[in-house]
Amino acid sequence: MKKTAHIIVFGNEKGGSGKSTTAMHTAIGLLRLGYRVGTIDLDARQGTLTRYLKKRFDYITRNHEHLPSPAHMAIERSMQESVSNQQFEEESFLMMALDELNHVCDFIIVDTPGTDTFLSRLAHSFADTLITPMNDSFIDLDLLADIHMKNYDVLGPSIYSKMVNEARVKKKMRDGSGMDWIVMRNRVTPLNTNNNKIIAGLLDQISELAGFRLAPGFGERVVFKELFLKGLTLLDLKEEQDGGLTMSQITARQEVRNLIVTIKPELAKGYATPTDAKKQA
Repeated sequence: MKKTAHIIVFGNEKGGSGKSTTAMHTAIGLLRLGYRVGTIDLDARQGTLTRYLKKRFDYITRNHEHLPSPAHMAIERSMQESVSNQQFEEESFLMMALDELNHVCDFIIVDTPGTDTFLSRLAHSFADTLITPMNDSFIDLDLLADIHMKNYDVLGPSIYSKMVNEARVKKKMRDGSGMDWIVMRNRVTPLNTNNNKIIAGLLDQISELAGFRLAPGFGERVVFKELFLKGLTLLDLKEEQDGGLTMSQITARQEVRNLIVTIKPELAKGYATPTDAKKQA
């Protein structure tokens, strides 16, 4: 596969961190900037991203409204009897999906399961950019580093950080390129609690140890759940909608835009023409 698309993988070996929501908003954000985007759902059993996009296509059909949407593929876990055959089939399906989207997309977004699987590890090794959403808790932090809970010393990398490092080595050996790892804190409470301060300080230390950048995440907002049911994202909402945008929606939309800025898509693919500008041309 002659690689031209920039691959963004959303990964975290713990469920409930907001991977699919973040992946969907990133995909639509890049589309609205004018880039060509494809998505791959490796969590076919849960299928959150796939269901999100189905609701979006249903909304478009029902309302006869054009909304930018990515080319999408979902990959099921293999049901072959032997482990070797399972891995061969899963790798073949992933390579076919990447190859097909590679020819028509600037960015490929891959949503991985919240568990350690062969497919997830393989996808990590193809990530040009890896984004790890995490909840603001010591449970999620434990995946990144081994922490002494009495004095909060960082003792070393934990299971997920070790896996990411293995993926980096594999990627470097395969195509000679590196991986930009971004960790974002999701569902951060507005209260400046002692736990928040401790987690922020520990993340700064771990980022140097594990080699990732920190990005502000998304707050805990009901609007994300409401939009999922419609297949919409915050970037689809319009200021002129009935009643206008609420302050919570405006703030949440800015959080999404901040993430896109952190990803720096223009460095990978140059500047594109936003979809709104294309319509006016």
